[in-house]
Amino acid sequence: MLDLAKRFSEAFGVSGYEDEVRATIREVVSELVDDVRVDTMGNLIALRRGTASSQVGQAKKVMLAAHMDQIGLMITYVDGQGFLKFAPIGGVHALACWGSQVRFADGTVGSIGLDGRADPAAKVPGLQEMYVDVGATSAGAGLPKVGDVAAFWRPFIAQDDAWFAPNLDDRVGCAMLAQLLRELKGREIAHDLYAVFTTQEEVGPRGAITSTYTIDPDVAIAVDVTATGDTPHARPAMEVSLGAGAAIKVQDSGLISHRGVNRLLVAAAEAARVPYQMEILLRGTTDAHSMQAARGGIPASCVSVPCRYIHTPSQIVDRRDAEGGVAMLASFLSRPIEL
Repeated sequence: MLDLAKRFSEAFGVSGYEDEVRATIREVVSELVDDVRVDTMGNLIALRRGTASSQVGQAKKVMLAAHMDQIGLMITYVDGQGFLKFAPIGGVHALACWGSQVRFADGTVGSIGLDGRADPAAKVPGLQEMYVDVGATSAGAGLPKVGDVAAFWRPFIAQDDAWFAPNLDDRVGCAMLAQLLRELKGREIAHDLYAVFTTQEEVGPRGAITSTYTIDPDVAIAVDVTATGDTPHARPAMEVSLGAGAAIKVQDSGLISHRGVNRLLVAAAEAARVPYQMEILLRGTTDAHSMQAARGGIPASCVSVPCRYIHTPSQIVDRRDAEGGVAMLASFLSRPIEL
């Protein structure tokens, strides 16, 4: 899965501007599924049809969703010297911005600077006190314009079992879905699998709303990241650690997971002999929030990859957690789904 994680992480795709990352993912998954299409919201929907068997009972429609988009910046003003003021797209933390490097869709790179009137020693500066510096000395042609968007930019790095990138939320989930489709290639599966790479999750799970309504699945599972409680004096404390296995979500601020789905995920992990954790996240939610509330209600949960420093330019996940999550989901698809 390393090649997928690197390739997806280094593709541009701020919320609402997912064209490049969607094309990258589509190139990978098109040969692995029976049908692939893009809906009006820009979601990439890949269908791998299943074959019902007596071992699993009635075939179900299973939707697995990982969001393609990442947080970013939108230029709101260009001053006379070519410095670019910006507004956040999604949950951009000011603490993580100063000195960070960003990249625009056309490849232009900039650094986030701090207004000289601000005192970083006195308090955490706000985003309104920051700007993007592309190295210009005056305003003019060739600069990014008002309305252009940028993403945090650093190359993907694999170091032992750790992966580093600014957007593992949720490119690691996208890599997991693509890897799952790879591993299912040439194998019969019992259930119809809709692997959906969603848009605009970081600004409110919007792509998941429309795609779930269209698919109308029997079961829906988000594949995303979650925070960890294993760093020094972590707040809030939580029983999720890097390298201890993919986490099965019990609850977050937007979701109480379906207990029947979680029961089946636990059984799938145990059958696949992979470690797993149970997750309670006090702040934040995922596509599962929108999937659960679609139509008349969908049994939903989330398989989460523990991730340190979410929504910063240097996120960290452990490849073993991602690989275990893929094995868990493959096992889930091979078993009866009786809720």
